[in-house]
Amino acid sequence: MAYCSIGFRYLSLCVAAISCFVFAERAGAERLTPETMTELGRIGDAAVSSDGRVAFLVTHYDVSENTGTTSLHLLAPTPPESLQAKVTAIGFDCPLAAQKTQTLLRNVKGLGNLSWMKRPTGEQLLFTAPGDLGQDSDAPGNTTANPSHPTDAKKRATDVADKDVASAAKKPQAWLLDPETGELNRLTYVDEGIANLKPSPLGNAIAFTIRVKLDATVNELYPDLPKANARIIDGLLYRHWNQWHDYKYSHLHVAGLDQQGELSEPRDLMPGMRADCPLPPFGGSEQFDFSPDGKEIALTLKLVNDPAQSTDSGIYLVSVEGGALHHITPGMPGYDMEPRYSPDGNFIAFHSMERASFESDRNRIMLYDRSTRLLREITEGLDQTTHRATWSPDSRQIFFHSETRGTTQVYQIDVAGRQVKPISSGRFDFAVVDTFAGGGAVLVRQQNMLRPTELAVIDLDSSELTTITDVNGRAYTKLELPRIEERYFTATDGKQIHNWIILPPDYDASTSRTWPMLTYCQGGPQGQIGQWFSYRWNFHLMAAKGYVVLAVNRRGLPGFGRQWNDQISGDWGGQAMQDILASTDAMIADPTIDRQRVAAVGASFGGYTTYWLMGNSPDRFCAMISHCGVFNLESMYGSTEELFFVNWDLGGPYWKNVETAERYERFSPHRFVGNWRTPLLVIHGEQDFRVPVTQGMEAFTAAQVQGVPSRFLYFPEEGHWVLQPQNGVLWTRVFFDWLERYCK
Repeated sequence: MAYCSIGFRYLSLCVAAISCFVFAERAGAERLTPETMTELGRIGDAAVSSDGRVAFLVTHYDVSENTGTTSLHLLAPTPPESLQAKVTAIGFDCPLAAQKTQTLLRNVKGLGNLSWMKRPTGEQLLFTAPGDLGQDSDAPGNTTANPSHPTDAKKRATDVADKDVASAAKKPQAWLLDPETGELNRLTYVDEGIANLKPSPLGNAIAFTIRVKLDATVNELYPDLPKANARIIDGLLYRHWNQWHDYKYSHLHVAGLDQQGELSEPRDLMPGMRADCPLPPFGGSEQFDFSPDGKEIALTLKLVNDPAQSTDSGIYLVSVEGGALHHITPGMPGYDMEPRYSPDGNFIAFHSMERASFESDRNRIMLYDRSTRLLREITEGLDQTTHRATWSPDSRQIFFHSETRGTTQVYQIDVAGRQVKPISSGRFDFAVVDTFAGGGAVLVRQQNMLRPTELAVIDLDSSELTTITDVNGRAYTKLELPRIEERYFTATDGKQIHNWIILPPDYDASTSRTWPMLTYCQGGPQGQIGQWFSYRWNFHLMAAKGYVVLAVNRRGLPGFGRQWNDQISGDWGGQAMQDILASTDAMIADPTIDRQRVAAVGASFGGYTTYWLMGNSPDRFCAMISHCGVFNLESMYGSTEELFFVNWDLGGPYWKNVETAERYERFSPHRFVGNWRTPLLVIHGEQDFRVPVTQGMEAFTAAQVQGVPSRFLYFPEEGHWVLQPQNGVLWTRVFFDWLERYCK
């Protein structure tokens, strides 16, 4: 591993160090389109081996087939002699040292949960894939999945009693792949499939989740009514985000793995518990961790009587042999999640939110001393939130990423002295993946508004950044790129508002030409407008279509201190709206902007914002687009699922008291529909349970009844986000068609 660390330091010295600012316009002949955007590769899981090899997943979508497949790639440790060329990553404008990758598996549906695992013959790649992977995978050369290997699914199945192989053939199972020989070994045969796969540090066990049925259906309660189609509901959170409760719970299991690759029967560490690990809807394997000796697991659980109204999750410890759970975070009422054992085994680090029921509170990093059982915060005094706490190999440092002034940067904190220092810079959103065993570098995900995620390395001695993959490099050689500017405008209370300005490739302030503008309204409501590349709300694409984009980091967004972040709660229609209007007015004062062609667009809370602006600022905008927006606060409260969100942000139910009722009336967009006259496009998905589809239906009805030009784009199989490839292309076409009717 020392070799790998030296290699990456040498890389930073050999590649020219340049400032990573995205101002350069390329002279290509093409611009990004909705169709070409779907062809871009999307990097998924990535993992670092002990000798510095980087394995990663890339997904490509086929619009005609309306589906995607994933390939597994491998980068060998970078030899110094290959790093002499000075190359710049297009769109990132920073050093690029991408090598040709080895493709181990190609075009697999459902490939995920990638990690390295110690085995007697060396490290192998552990992942989940369909049970029939050996039959359907497409891999090149010597790395082809070997369906005739003795551990092939069909042959192994003959020795497994009482297993319905056919039912599990398409379900995700655990697999091991030897990158040297290409040999595949299927480990699990779980009828329902598995998820959230993670190896023991010793290589002698794996942990994963299985959905365990504990609740009875109507037909099981009344077996004489086999065709009855109904639900009996006795409590809240009967549906969550985009799924109805399916009578099952995600339980963490552990299974031993012997030296021959045979797996023991999985052991449920949560027997009989009506609880989930990881926490739905977005939790993954980051919510549990093996101890370094492989004997214990720390896991995240939410064991409360009112899950719809509480964020009180906790960290629990349990033996891999099963048994009692030990709660190490009693009396901490907010979210406690993502436990991480230090490599020396002395501590457990985890993220913690202090305030009960506030899902967007500052994420602290807490340390649990395993010998003294004492807790302490090591980020005390840091006016930022933290993500992905990751230990250094020597257990002396923790790395994390955090939003800061319109970007997301990587930081290092000394565990003993609690000193925090940034180790990255530039107009990027970074996310920590892992450290290299030599301790000299950190693997990160790197993206900005112009280009989607690639993998990069940050050298810890010099803080120099080098991009090491170029998945979409070929596509970007053809594109002329927009330009990004950063401007501050003055709010009505005198404070400075940070704004990203995205300019079309042909924008030229020295001419008399004027451009249409989109005021982008962020959702959340607490979610920074950073340097991210969205496959739906894509600023690069909007600018490529000829629009100047104004992205306002209004009140309520992280990255500008806790006070700025908190100010949105209880004040939805207040200062945040004034920030957006102040920035819009300041921007349209620019003579290059056509003030008659300014539209407002947004999703979720951004959709709420467009509805609110229609009724409270009806003359500023030529068109509105609201995706999954909140329209009626009272009906929203009665139909959403995670009530802790609206309880915190709106002050509780609308009947709580006079003050709360007045807040609902003052801030609910439906109270101001009498002022509506701006053309409105409403977009909503049937499976959106956070902001139920009736919110969009109510808004569309209000516009139609009043004769306001309006259109409703309805997706019966989508939720809060549009995920299916053809639906995504349709979304983009309808989006720009509406703008071109009224703004272009």
